[in-house]
Amino acid sequence: MKIFPFFYDSISSEQMDFKLFFDPVSSDVTKALPKSAFLKSIRIFSNKMPDLKNTDIAIVGIKEHRGENSGEGIEQSADAIRKKLYGLSKGLGKNNIVDLGNLRNGPTAEDTVLRLKEVVQSLLEKDILPIIIGGSHDIDYGQYMAYEAFDKMISVLGVDSSFDLEDDKKAAEADRRLHRILVHQPNYLFNYTHLAFQTYLVDQQALNIVEKFYFEAVRLGVLRESIDEMEPSIRQADMLSFDMSALSSIYAPGGQHAQVFGLTGEEACQVCWYAGNSEKLSSAGFYGYNPLKDDVRSSTAMVTATMIWYFIEGYYHRKDDRHFREKDYTKYVVSMNNQPSTITFFKSQSSEKWWMEVPYPGGKAKYSRNSIVPCSYKDYETATKGEIPERWMTTHAKLN
Repeated sequence: MKIFPFFYDSISSEQMDFKLFFDPVSSDVTKALPKSAFLKSIRIFSNKMPDLKNTDIAIVGIKEHRGENSGEGIEQSADAIRKKLYGLSKGLGKNNIVDLGNLRNGPTAEDTVLRLKEVVQSLLEKDILPIIIGGSHDIDYGQYMAYEAFDKMISVLGVDSSFDLEDDKKAAEADRRLHRILVHQPNYLFNYTHLAFQTYLVDQQALNIVEKFYFEAVRLGVLRESIDEMEPSIRQADMLSFDMSALSSIYAPGGQHAQVFGLTGEEACQVCWYAGNSEKLSSAGFYGYNPLKDDVRSSTAMVTATMIWYFIEGYYHRKDDRHFREKDYTKYVVSMNNQPSTITFFKSQSSEKWWMEVPYPGGKAKYSRNSIVPCSYKDYETATKGEIPERWMTTHAKLN
């Protein structure tokens, strides 16, 4: 299964010795588990770094917390999540998964971010999907920078209760993470989708900035009304960055910035299944969990582990939906009253997912992989009524 087919021209690099970057998984998190446990179906770095040949997914633990104010305790998050994840039952798919252990912190938090960039880039080059667990949310900047080497425009999916758009360099890095991504040069960010923000936690100016770039920001209430309509937005993303503070404190009291309101555990798992099932998505990170703030049952660790379990299940139910072979798709061309004169839709016969085509300027080949946009049947229905779907309009604005 190829998770990164669009990097067919990716750069080559020397074989990275991952053992130099990682500490082994502690034996404390692998004790007394049944034969059906998830741990029994994967390979972990204990005494010896596992061979990455034929690997689909690599788990990367993060201990870095220095980018978060009052973040002490976050360094324990990766192992706390492992204790719950390892004990879950193996899913139905064939698990070609390794756990690389915990990434060693650099002398500074910024050094750790750069180390993660190198690791994620190397894994992507090997067509391995990294699942990053633990650490403060600013670490996702390293996840994002890993895509720079491939010279492709990418889309990012963020799930968080707030935007983290502070531009004051004196602010905590976790509060500046999205700002750093938006201003990063060179710019290879085609689209950013933010799910489950809570209006009373978001500055209106920050929301205006997101909308100015024709990015998508979805309030918690809107997501909750029709979570299935979020699937096309999730399917557009190349990387997922999930802050555990997006969940209600009822389900995830250990979120570093947990709020009373937020996603339920079931909703978070649904988002993760959609993300894992997307052919385009090639990395995922789960950040912002602090075990010291969790309850006595480690509920947040359990919810996070279950979200990862559903992400992996989604991955192993992928249907190779991104090659648009004529025999596998039904093509619909809808005539419009004005410009555009027509809109072309595609429906997969195997997964029943929908896409629509948006024209892009000649000579701008870097936009080609973003010109066929995930959509829903509702978008097709909108077009048949003579109305241009909002997804078409925002994509057209970005492409042109």
